[in-house]
Amino acid sequence: MELKEIRELIKFVSQAGVSEVGIEQGDFKITIKTTSDQPVVVHSPMVQAPSAPALTAPATAAAHAAPAAPVEAVSNLITIKSPMIGTFYRSSSPDKPSFASVGDEVKAGKVVCIIEAMKLFNEIESEISGKIVKVLVENAQPVEYDQPLFLVEPA
Repeated sequence: MELKEIRELIKFVSQAGVSEVGIEQGDFKITIKTTSDQPVVVHSPMVQAPSAPALTAPATAAAHAAPAAPVEAVSNLITIKSPMIGTFYRSSSPDKPSFASVGDEVKAGKVVCIIEAMKLFNEIESEISGKIVKVLVENAQPVEYDQPLFLVEPA
């Protein structure tokens, strides 16, 4: 199952209001359970060849992730949200500068962070132009699907 299909499935489960969905395709099994308003993804291979890497996610990290920082109710700010469950990184490596910091101007399409999911590093791009007002997530912190990451004042 492709990452895009998993994202679509998570989005569907969130919007449909179902409590659990499970899919098996060949030797891959994925189960998405909603415990409140946030889905939790648990997936694992049913059969694993000795040379194949394991496709397991730390379900406990997703289930026990720290709650998002409270977002101030400011009507003119737009939130950049996480499109997936994973680990949030502000830069491509510890010795590199952050993609986006408070006060930085961003344009639509500019990379603002990376989210690691299943050993894949996904560049998250801004969908709007504006100025970063607040970074809501600490570096290397687990994030949930649709969790607010940045507050942006539109340009």
